[in-house]
Amino acid sequence: MGLVDGKVAIITGAGGGLGRQHALLLAKEGASIVVNDLGGTREGGGGGTAMADQVVDEIRSAGGEAAANYESVSTLQGGEKILQAALDAFGRVDILINNAGILRDKSLANMDEEMWDKVIEVHLKGTYCVTRPVFAHLKEAGHGGVIVSTSSTSGLYGNFGQANYSAAKAGIAGFTRTLAIEGQKYNIRAWGLVPVAHTRMTADLPGMMSDEAADRLDPAKVSPAVLYMVSDLSKDKTGKFLYAAANHIAEITVIQSEGFTCEAGVTAQDIADNESAIFLPEHERRPLG
Repeated sequence: MGLVDGKVAIITGAGGGLGRQHALLLAKEGASIVVNDLGGTREGGGGGTAMADQVVDEIRSAGGEAAANYESVSTLQGGEKILQAALDAFGRVDILINNAGILRDKSLANMDEEMWDKVIEVHLKGTYCVTRPVFAHLKEAGHGGVIVSTSSTSGLYGNFGQANYSAAKAGIAGFTRTLAIEGQKYNIRAWGLVPVAHTRMTADLPGMMSDEAADRLDPAKVSPAVLYMVSDLSKDKTGKFLYAAANHIAEITVIQSEGFTCEAGVTAQDIADNESAIFLPEHERRPLG
């Protein structure tokens, strides 16, 4: 018995990298997979069917069930067509993994509006455009489900040269927390995935350009976290974020210090005088990298 036997999963951007590994693992564990991929470049240009088709062939060759879809995630019409592809192929949907993404890195001073808009469009708007119809379907179907959306350490901690990407991924984090709240009454669980992996998206980034990095940060090491999220192993959890990289798993969460209160009103000098209560000690912080 697989952990997701009989489930149907939509995985966007599943033609390579993390999405491909998620698709292969969930199929091995019994899920039928809609492999969505536009087939474009890392920067979001072009398109084609080969990437999605290859993953579908891999799944079928291993005895699993899969169907390909080539729609862009960046329009609501595209999201609706991705949902319909799952219903046409398998008659239901249980799982959505928002994984599709692109990179157009530049420092803010050198980033033009088109670079900003395109990254926001694919990551943040794309997460909305696919989640909106799938969430509505899960709500109407009444059998619950799980939606995993991919955030990033860049979104939660920041990263030089990625203001557009960081903003999009931080937005996805906020979106996920709200989705978890709105989905509770319908048994729709929402998770945030924060992966670090060696893929075509990251292969030429600092620290990634070596065989050692490729092996240590194999995207296959991230996918067990996704399997945990979408299976009944985590059926009592929602609204949480898992960092997954190099065989390491950790929760990332927003925390607040004890703080300082002055009933007469807080002044700027009060803040300076009470920094020890207001700011978290450095030893309680666990920055990545």
